[in-house]
Amino acid sequence: MSAETSLVPEPADAELAQSALPELEDALKSDGPVHLRFGDGADVVVPRTALAALAEVLSSFAQGEGVAVLPVQSELTTQQAADALNVSRPFLIGLLEAGKIEYRTVGTHRRVRAASLVAYEREDSARRRAAADALTAEG
Repeated sequence: MSAETSLVPEPADAELAQSALPELEDALKSDGPVHLRFGDGADVVVPRTALAALAEVLSSFAQGEGVAVLPVQSELTTQQAADALNVSRPFLIGLLEAGKIEYRTVGTHRRVRAASLVAYEREDSARRRAAADALTAEG
């Protein structure tokens, strides 16, 4: 896969995802390889991390939300990166210039690796959790 793949569920897909999600979550609790059996009797062994990714997709689908699948090594334009973070492009540029997200320049254009966005999101989420915990502790 070399580019972003967007997946948007139909209403019937959302219902099907909702019903399949508990089974996948149960399968993730067990140890060892994960075996998927298809209607034609085919049995496929998949990595547990792939099943976890599928569970994330199904969770979004169950809520009627689409998802974008993007290889971690992909490079995004600043507009694509801003869209992925759900922020404005000027706000993203501020994050880049403040050194909060790694990027490189190609000519006069900035390119942001998807991995850098994931790292920023994880760090931002951790900061928010710590701030919420601190507020809870004060109260």
